[in-house]
This record gives sequence, C-alpha cells and structure tokens, in this order.
Amino acid sequence: MQRIIKISLVLAVLLLPTALYAQLSSNPDKFLGNITTRSNVDAGGGVPDFYTLWNQITCENESKWASVEGNRGNFNWGCDRAFNYAKQHGFPYKFHALVWGAQYPNWLSNLSPKDRFEALTNWFNKAKEKYNTLPMIDVVNEAVGRHQDGNPMMKETLGGGGKTGFDWLIKAFDMAHQRWPDAILIYNDYNSIRWDVDNYITLVQTLRDAGAPIDAYGNQSHEIGDISATELSNVLEKQQNALKMPMYVTELDIDKANDAQQKAQYERVLPLLWEAPYCAGVTLWGYIHGSTWVDNSGLYKNGVERPAMTWIKEYMATDEAKNAVSPFPGMKKEASIYIRPAALKVVKGDVLPIKVHASLATKTIEKVELYVENELIATMTEAPYLTEYEVPSRISSGWKETKAVVTATDGSTYERYGRFSVVNGSTKREPYGEVPELPATIKIDEYDKGVAGISYYNASRNTTTSMKTDQWMDYTVDVKEDGFYSFDATVASSTANGRFHLAEYGLDSLSYLSEFMEVPKTGGSNEWKALHGYLTTELKAGRHVFTFLVEQGGFYIKDITFNRFEEGDGTCVVKAFSGTYGVGDNILVSAKATSKSSSISEVRFYADNMLIGSDTESPYECVFTPTEKRTYTIMAVSINAEGKEKRSNPRNLEITSDTPLDIRTVVSDEPDTPAYNLMGLPVSDGYRGIVIKNGKKYVIK
Repeated sequence: MQRIIKISLVLAVLLLPTALYAQLSSNPDKFLGNITTRSNVDAGGGVPDFYTLWNQITCENESKWASVEGNRGNFNWGCDRAFNYAKQHGFPYKFHALVWGAQYPNWLSNLSPKDRFEALTNWFNKAKEKYNTLPMIDVVNEAVGRHQDGNPMMKETLGGGGKTGFDWLIKAFDMAHQRWPDAILIYNDYNSIRWDVDNYITLVQTLRDAGAPIDAYGNQSHEIGDISATELSNVLEKQQNALKMPMYVTELDIDKANDAQQKAQYERVLPLLWEAPYCAGVTLWGYIHGSTWVDNSGLYKNGVERPAMTWIKEYMATDEAKNAVSPFPGMKKEASIYIRPAALKVVKGDVLPIKVHASLATKTIEKVELYVENELIATMTEAPYLTEYEVPSRISSGWKETKAVVTATDGSTYERYGRFSVVNGSTKREPYGEVPELPATIKIDEYDKGVAGISYYNASRNTTTSMKTDQWMDYTVDVKEDGFYSFDATVASSTANGRFHLAEYGLDSLSYLSEFMEVPKTGGSNEWKALHGYLTTELKAGRHVFTFLVEQGGFYIKDITFNRFEEGDGTCVVKAFSGTYGVGDNILVSAKATSKSSSISEVRFYADNMLIGSDTESPYECVFTPTEKRTYTIMAVSINAEGKEKRSNPRNLEITSDTPLDIRTVVSDEPDTPAYNLMGLPVSDGYRGIVIKNGKKYVIK
C-alpha cells in the first residue's frame, strides 16, 4: 500500500501543468520576463529552465522583420519556438517588433515608397495570418529622431509626418489595431529615461492625443546602469504625469563586470520600477553572461548565478514585490479606450468632433463620460460614443486636457487621457466656398479657410508657387453616393522627385485615400499634364475632409478632378514591346480592349500614371516619346459606353540609350515627299539618318 501511494504521488506531480511551477514573480498582475538566448528558449549549460525563472518571453531577434522575411516572400517564423513555449507554460508572449528602422529586410530599401508601403502592409498581414491573436506587441521600436538610420526611410514608407508630425507612427498603430484589436499595443524606445526624455514624451503624447490605439509606453532602460534612485524616480514621475497610461520596462539590463556593483544597481532600480503602480511588467534583456548584446549584463556566469540574480530571487519573494499594483490586473487588458478628436488644433469658436473608442473585454459598458479640463461635456450610454465640443470664447490658448471615464455595469471604472490645443486666431475653420459635390473638380488653391496649422500648413493660394515638402491642405467635400473614385491631378514639374498622397483624418482611423503618387517630369513648370490615380478606399456618401499631403515638394498642381469609378467587364491589355529604344524615339503603344456588355468608347494610355494619349477607334494606339533613359511603367484604361473602366496590368518599357535607336524610318523615292516611319507617322523636321527598307539604303536629308 505504501509503495502504491508513493507511485501515485509521483504520477500526480508529473501530471501537474507546467504553468504551476513557480517562477520568480508570484505577483498575479505583473510579470518578470526575459528574452530568448541565441534563438533558444532554455539556455542550457546548467542554468535552470526558462519557465522556472521567468513568466514572460520576448524574442531577441526572431520576430523582427529582417529575421522573418530576409528573402522577399519567404517567411521564416523562428519566433514560433518562443510563442509556443509561452502558450505551453501559460504566460505572456510579446511580439517584438513590427516597425523598426534598424532591422528591416535589405531588399526593402531598393523599392519605391509606394512599393515599400505595400511590402510593409504585407508583412503586417502575414504576421496576422501566422498569429491570429497576440497578447502584446511592440508596434514601433526606437522611432525618436535619428535613433536609427533607417527611420527616415520608414517614415517615408508609412506616409511621412503629415499633420501631426508623427502620422507614420499613428498609421502603424492603426494598422496593428485593425489586425489585433485585443493586443496590448506598445511604443518602445531607449534613452527614454536619460538623455532623450522630452522627445520621447512628445512622441508618445502625440500618439495618445491623436487617438492612436496605443496602450502602453515601453522604457527599454539600458541606460540606467549608473542612475541614482532620485533621478530615476523623478524621470518616471515626469513621464507618468505627462502620459497617464500604463508603462512597461521592456529591456532592462545592468552591464557591470563587478558583481557587487551589478547587485547594488539592481537593488537601487528594480524596486522603483516594479512597484510603480503604472508599471505592468518588467522584461530583462538577457541573463546568460557572454550571450547578451552587451558584455557583462548576464545574471548567470558559467552556469552559476551572480549575486544580482540571488538578490532578485530574494526581492521577488518579498511582500512588496508580490503585492505591487499593476494597471493590467491578471496581466491582461480589460479596457480599450482611445480619445480621437477630429483635430489636434482648434481656435476659439470651433466645433470639435470627438469620438471615444471604448470596449471592455469581459464586462459591459454602462456609460462613457468625457471631460475637458475636468468639466463634464458629455455622458454617452450607447456606441458610437461621439460628441461635439464647441470651444468657448472664454477659454485660454494652449493645451487642454481631455479625460474619458468608462463605467461598467458592475461599477468598475477605467480612464484614458488626451489633449487638444487651442491656438491663437479668430478665423474659424470652414469650407473655402460652396462645398463641391463629388464627382467634381477641386482647385488646389481653394483649400479650407482657417488658421495655419489647422486647415493648411505652409501653403499658398497661388498655383505658380511650387509645392513644399511637408505642406498640406484640407478640402471639405460632399460625396454624392457611396462608391470608388478615380482622380486626375493637373501637374507640372521640371524634376521627377515630387510625391503626394490623399488622406482623411477620420474619427476611426487615419485613412490613406490614395497610393503615394510620384510626379514625373512634364517638361517644365508650365507644361501641364494629367496625373491619373485611384482612391483605394470606398467613399461613403456624406461630408468628408480630404487632406492633400506633400511628401516631397518641387512640383506644381492646378486642380484635381474626381470621377466615379466602376469596374467594367471585358479585357484591356497593353501589347508587348519589342526591340530596343532610346530617348527621343517615337514608340508605338497599343492596346487590345473589349467589353462584354457594351462598346468601347475610348482607351487612354499612361506612362508612370501620366496621360500620354488616347484613341477612340480600334486598333487603339498612341505614340510615346520618352525623355529619359530609364524604365517607364505603361498602362492603358479602356472606357466603355456606360462609363465603366477596365485597367490593364502595367507593362514595363525600358529605355536603354540616351539617343534614338530606331532605324524604322523610310522615305519615298519621289522628291519633296515627307519622310515616314514604319508606323506611318511623320518624321519631325530636321531629322537626319540612314535607314534600310527592303534591302535598299535611304539617306534622309
């Protein structure tokens, strides 16, 4: 009987879920986590298994874009090991990181901004397909200023600074939230506690104030190896007073070769971080000496724990560590609350629409209250939680704090803070004149009235002035009916560096209405041509405010014509190009177009989205004369009698020489007869050359 009991006890222990093994943190609301070691979870070498020490895991490198998609289109999910390990042991996994200007695939920098945005969107989509749910995500890593050399390129990839200066980051958080609405979304950076505190606060504050779905800010904490307790306390307090949202310590390490010094610094900083009521958890950035990104931050050396590790074990067993309060009880996000104003800047008398995005994971919302400067302005009991705030004339200029309080039916409450700025000025925001009803043509200089920084920035009501980088203008429009739209912008440029896109700063998200439009050379500032594009988002009938955002200036624009776009049936195909071509060649571009339900009324031809010609009769042809030695993208659009369009797939046309290469021009034997090329097109005056036809040589004089 005694032997049977012993066997039963052994079996019972073996069958216990591994999550029941005690990690260092027994606090049910905060984790003490760590990272993978050289892509492995358990470090080996006599060091205890990961799950016996830590109860949260982050991949050091395996989930970064460069590691996953180093070869375009091939995805290596080495982060599966950590993800599955966390799932097996019942503790949180953090995905690190979706956007980072340091570790992105090498091939990305060879793409255009438009193609880079498509590649980045595909990266988000593939991560969503792989991991349908994620507990925590570092959405953006190290984006303050020039923390990373790749930040300007990543900023350009995500649409630039825009109205807020941080549109690219807002867009990244919107994209992440659309895919993982239940995840805790984090902004992560270094030097946030020392040396770059103010810039860090400004960035996070702007994301929060604009209504981006950011749930927490991450302090890496690499720089606190010699910080005093007083300085650390003061900085943490400064951050929290400004941001008033949850905080994670995301990459803590103390790089000290001297055991006593390392232990003393952990004793100094870890309790201050851990016991802060707004701290949701601490992740150490490695624990094996010789296997961390710095030389001496390891807590185990040659399989033996260093004194700092011994002290960490002792501290985590104290009541102070066990009972420390967290903003995420149970290490999970109960409330998602984001205050999204229609604008970050207003003048007195403006009416500011504000939407509170509020949801609870396990509870039911009873009401949402919205305060401005501690004054209750709205109590909302049904979604959408939308209100309007008329800015009083008595209010002073400057930043004004907003606060949303969400009350659940069980009486529990959850808060979120934000801000908007009241700027000096008496001109209220309003449309330029009669609001255009799409389809319509909008003159570029007829942007909304108002104060600089509210309805426009760095703009002029003069079409003879070139667009400036980071310039933007708002246009109030009415959309007649739901649907997709195309547009034609009348542009002129002596260079090929201009770029713009259309956006809408909605109360739900920052929507990019168009692709990033490259403005090709047109021949000069007075050579106006039509640049064709499509809105990528279906427009709903009603009032909209479009923003024209200049990512790269130097071009001119007169107007933009919006037309309804309906997909036609049939086919439209640009015929293949044969032979070689040079600058100045007259190149025949032809297309085959059909429609099942109607006749073809017109086929339009575009080079790099610039209109180069059209034809109303079959065979549908036009002549294109390239002005540069490069590759052009040729596209055709057929329009049937019902006005419906069919776009061809693009076809590349490579120009390989700086001079004409065609020898397809022939002349008649008759004197004074004009010269023609084989395409039947007149040769320009002054043309000189030698051509061969039917074995005979002709000299053109």
